[in-house]
Amino acid sequence: QLQLVESGGGLVQPGGSLRLSCAASGFTLDYYVIGWFRQAPGKEREGVSCISSSGGATNYADSVKGRFTISRDNAKNTVYLQMNSLKPEDTAVYYCAARPDYFCSHYYGMNYWGKGTVVTVSS
Repeated sequence: QLQLVESGGGLVQPGGSLRLSCAASGFTLDYYVIGWFRQAPGKEREGVSCISSSGGATNYADSVKGRFTISRDNAKNTVYLQMNSLKPEDTAVYYCAARPDYFCSHYYGMNYWGKGTVVTVSS
């Protein structure tokens, strides 16, 4: 069964850090673009970051540039999202998703989705 499972969410104070993980099972991520998305209460889901299949190219939403870093370890079949300098507006459910592709020039067409992990930024 093809699955993506997110982990690493939680409650953190403003200015704090979290690292999210997206682990794949049932398939190898080597030939997949991976994207991180988030959906805050009452808002539409938005693309946060994505990474090419090789890991050589990344893309970030303007709202997280300079604070979030996406990376991947294909040997571990896992993609990470390091989130620093967190703000209350980063509070959301974070999802990872995958599509078979090489380059991450857009966030559309994801074939597989995880169930999400909750990130809450609050004092």
